[in-house]
Amino acid sequence: MELQSLPVNYLPIIFQMLVAIGFVVTTMFVTHKIGPKRVTKDKLTPFESGIEVVGNARTPISIKYFLVAILFVLFDVEVIFMYPWAVNFRAMGKEGMIEMFIFMATLLLGFIYVIKKGALDWD
Repeated sequence: MELQSLPVNYLPIIFQMLVAIGFVVTTMFVTHKIGPKRVTKDKLTPFESGIEVVGNARTPISIKYFLVAILFVLFDVEVIFMYPWAVNFRAMGKEGMIEMFIFMATLLLGFIYVIKKGALDWD
């Protein structure tokens, strides 16, 4: 027996999305209209994690900061790819183990390349 995916089968999902969007829009509109509107000096000052703002936001930041941040995200995403493999470790057998070793070797080569280029050195 073959199951067919018809457009009518997606109606509950579309309905749920419309209800969710409608709820968000209605809630935001109603709270904006009936909420208190007290403008004070403290509410108008910039707030950054509980720290008083010092200086200008346009001060230059070292490119090393962004490079380290991008590398962190890159290697963090690579680690996320290991979770499905760990869950299905036994089902994948020897081929899965070899593929993961290849993946880890590629990841290690990339990390060695980053270290050799000095991307993580804070001069």
